[in-house]
Amino acid sequence: MNNYKHFKAEAIDYKGQLRKIPKSKNKLQPLFEALTNAIEAIKLSDNKDKGEIEIRLSFKNGNLFSAKELVKIVFIDNGIGFNDENFDRFKKIYDTSKNFYNHGSGRIQYIHFFDVIEIESIYKDEKSSTGFYKRFLKLSKNQSFLEQNSIMSYTEAEEIKTDNIQTEINFKNLLDDNDKNYYSSLSITQFKEKLINHYLAYFVENRANLPKISITKFEDNKRLKSEYIDIQDIEQVDKTEPIEINYKKFSDDGKTIIKSDIKAKFDIKAFKINKDILKDNSLKLTSKGEIVEGDIAKNFELEILKSDDIIDNKRYLFLVSSDYITNRHDDTRENLKIYSEEEFKTNSSLFIEDEVILLDDIQNEVNSHILSMYDEILERQEEQKINLEKLKDMFLLDENSMKKIKITLQDTDESILKKVYKEDANLIAQKDANIKEQIDNIHELDPTAKDYNQELNDRVQFLTKKIPLQNKTALTHYVARRKLVLELFQKILDKELLIQKNSKRNMDEKLLHNLIFQQSFDNPDKSDLWLISEDFIYFKGTSEKRLSDIEISGKKILKEDYELTNEEKDYIKSLDENRYSKKPDILLFPNEGKCIIIEFKNPNVNASKYLPQIDDYAGLIWNFAKEEFQFNTFYGYLIGENIEPKEVRMKEPRFQESYHFDYLFRPSQPVAGIYRSGDANLYTEVIKYSTLLERAKKRNEIFIEKLLGKSK
Repeated sequence: MNNYKHFKAEAIDYKGQLRKIPKSKNKLQPLFEALTNAIEAIKLSDNKDKGEIEIRLSFKNGNLFSAKELVKIVFIDNGIGFNDENFDRFKKIYDTSKNFYNHGSGRIQYIHFFDVIEIESIYKDEKSSTGFYKRFLKLSKNQSFLEQNSIMSYTEAEEIKTDNIQTEINFKNLLDDNDKNYYSSLSITQFKEKLINHYLAYFVENRANLPKISITKFEDNKRLKSEYIDIQDIEQVDKTEPIEINYKKFSDDGKTIIKSDIKAKFDIKAFKINKDILKDNSLKLTSKGEIVEGDIAKNFELEILKSDDIIDNKRYLFLVSSDYITNRHDDTRENLKIYSEEEFKTNSSLFIEDEVILLDDIQNEVNSHILSMYDEILERQEEQKINLEKLKDMFLLDENSMKKIKITLQDTDESILKKVYKEDANLIAQKDANIKEQIDNIHELDPTAKDYNQELNDRVQFLTKKIPLQNKTALTHYVARRKLVLELFQKILDKELLIQKNSKRNMDEKLLHNLIFQQSFDNPDKSDLWLISEDFIYFKGTSEKRLSDIEISGKKILKEDYELTNEEKDYIKSLDENRYSKKPDILLFPNEGKCIIIEFKNPNVNASKYLPQIDDYAGLIWNFAKEEFQFNTFYGYLIGENIEPKEVRMKEPRFQESYHFDYLFRPSQPVAGIYRSGDANLYTEVIKYSTLLERAKKRNEIFIEKLLGKSK
């Protein structure tokens, strides 16, 4: 059978047409096309009640030097076959006469993926003396075909003695290496799952009379394993809901989009599927019984249920079908020409269509109807409303901003906040523009006019209204972040963090240290040192660094090795220590001559045991700082939770108890000058974490009261 001849297009330039129909992004698209054609061929045949489709995946086994490789994929069906009518239709790229919404572009996906597609079809024909004909075809876009302005060659049909109709399609030689790797790693079980997911709408609709579909793996021409798609694999529909959606059009003045009187029918099929089978709740558009994939599918969301929600061990799948959807397939067979409202507004090329159904309306109507289908999903939406109120209160979110954004159950707390803050920014921009307009137009004022004072007062009043609103938004974010930090502080003290519950080691000190100022960081302004004192975030400083490595403005604060005397070197390394390698938890430098030392202790330990630690650090810094750094005033903070004031005073009598906020302080302690003349001075506080938290809460409450205009 080598007498193939090319079918040459007369009014079509195939090179140009192939560029217009891009390769699908879905690597399985050619196989979906083949299965769709096989299903449709069976519908048109005498075998519609006993249809069979066999899919064979043939691999060549790998060795030490090469990986396993896909050799070919074969589809065999007992559908109507390539009779004269179907063959004539197949020769045309665009043909809609098949009555299955076919555009005829599916075969282009074949040749975008595979070098050669060979088809052998046996079909019934009354003109044959045997009752049957056999026809061979080849498809390709390789150079030998395109030189003939062809993508297909064929043989004349010949009579054959047989009792069965059958079409076999062989896909050979994947063109792209990425496709080769994908197909070679694909198991038949995975392929079966992908087929079921893609054709679920069709399989459900035809559950009672599905064709027998088998998938068989061959390796080096040996049959290894077969999988079958049968009725047990297909979920049953839980509910079906028909709805109607209005077309949209532009008003007569072209300024607004309005409803048309025309409506289209849509169907929602709902499934409740075991959580171990269905991994995500989802909403899908379907066309010709196939799940629509591609970019539009990413923008079509189930808004009224989170993707990972589980209700009574079930997840939900909703399939939406309509002739409107099916008629709007593009030539990649994966995207739909359904426009969003924004696209319809802005793309002038769309005005060729006077009336369309918008993707936004499909999504809104479908989600709304799903709520009426399932009370348990409606309850989840009510839960989200409660959560929104909590977010609103926690972060002082602006009511106007929240009304202007679209919030769905798919939104996380983070995405909700991002949407609100983005809308806040838009509102601020509008207000700023109004403020600027008032200032720019100040030249219009006439101080000699009778109504000058009234006009001036009106403008001042306008500005005083607008400016605080902008500042309020910025302050709201500032205070809201602090509120969240305070909540986290409390949870650490109450040991409620998951990491505290799951860790075998006690991490409380580390968690508190990093909450207040992350270890190994050098940016106090990015920290939450305000928990100790508001001023601290404005100072230079560092966290958890060796004394020898600490710098101010790029200069190390302690003398380097070449600057030390032998006596100083001996002291630094005496008693088997390396005092330069010690790491204060936090050092801050407010201004010239001042140094703040902060030490954190685990809430479970007796903090008074560590009273000398801050003294030691002050002594080292005072004695070994470079001459340019005259640190003669130190402030120390020893922070823990297990603090007994009496024990602190017994160990160091100069500590006094504060009258407020439950802490102790030592007003003054000399820091001995051993390797430099004179003594420095050290002020020290011993304070509980819980006391810090109470102080910070009070400060934040005052902020919020001022911000919201409340008073106690």
